[in-house]
Amino acid sequence: MGSFSIWHWLIVLAIVLVVFGTKKLRNMGSDVGGAVKNFKDAMKEGEHGQINDTHTGQTIDGEVKEKSKS
Repeated sequence: MGSFSIWHWLIVLAIVLVVFGTKKLRNMGSDVGGAVKNFKDAMKEGEHGQINDTHTGQTIDGEVKEKSKS
């Protein structure tokens, strides 16, 4: 009584397919997949950004003088 059988899940799947249609479900799946991919790429960029931030150089003020010819 507490768990669903395979037949219950097949009926639910059939109802979802009838209500939404296969084209809309396919589009939703590709949208979700693209969002996950973009999220993973952003997380990788964030990790690399933190690593690069620790190795920044210092700005040195100075004047540019003419090179002497040797």
